[in-house]
Amino acid sequence: MMWGDKRYRSFNYEMKKTFKSKVIKLSLDGGFTCPNRDGTLGKRGCIFCGEEGSGEFAASRCLDIREQIESQKKLLSKKWDTGKYIAYFQNFTNTYSTYEDLKQKYYSAISQEGVVGLAIATRPDCLSENVMDLLEEINKKTFFWVELGLQTIHERTAKFIRRGYSLDCYDEAVRQLNKRNIKVATHLIFGLPNESREDILSSVKYVAATNTWGVKFHLLYIQKGTDLYESFKKSPFHILSKEEYISLIVDGIEYLPPDMVIHRLTGDGKRTLLVEPLWSLDKLRVLSEIDMELRRRDSYQGIKKVY
Repeated sequence: MMWGDKRYRSFNYEMKKTFKSKVIKLSLDGGFTCPNRDGTLGKRGCIFCGEEGSGEFAASRCLDIREQIESQKKLLSKKWDTGKYIAYFQNFTNTYSTYEDLKQKYYSAISQEGVVGLAIATRPDCLSENVMDLLEEINKKTFFWVELGLQTIHERTAKFIRRGYSLDCYDEAVRQLNKRNIKVATHLIFGLPNESREDILSSVKYVAATNTWGVKFHLLYIQKGTDLYESFKKSPFHILSKEEYISLIVDGIEYLPPDMVIHRLTGDGKRTLLVEPLWSLDKLRVLSEIDMELRRRDSYQGIKKVY
């Protein structure tokens, strides 16, 4: 099976199919915090999260939403200039505010010229009933999805990374979002400390069976300025080699339903902060070798049906 020139349903393929052209994501900073940082659940965030809340490539929160969108358009137009954009609230928890604040920021984003959709990254434990109502309203006005940072289904790992919510909480959020016909994309991290190959793939199989729209596969990378970096210095753990990672990713692709959109196959570490793995800096090579491994196996997304 092929989706364009890929053996998996890529985000780029899905956007071209939906909008008839390439669509660019504009990473925005809504000025939010997180219950894992403001003292509600903790003050240090998830163990891998830096001061920018996993949004090192987002626009500056010093600008309002309109200004952020214009600055991101200008920045990315050097590489792409399609005129179609997804406004992406990326860093920290983007449903963690008042109803009025969220509504103002979401509507400001979708009202800007060229913005054809909205994506919101959040936590399953930050989706109150009134927030769900707002998301349902937005969903009727634009192309829309919610991203949930699950990372792993294993509670021992969730405790180590200080995720702060249970797998049951994720399940309930997915049920409620599915009930409202809101598209969901789940984040998973490959290479978390003390997780075996079987552990990682069991998380993939679990998400494959959720009847959700998309998934993001991330490589665990260690950046300066995070508690994970300090932990790694004191007690080093195994970092996936490029070969291990590619093999795992292709295994994961094989378990996903053919209609599930793969938003990402590897993570983006900031070059000035990245400590490990340095091979991840050559993202294009990693993606190319994933394609090569799929061809070598004569494999494709969904070949191993577990969903």
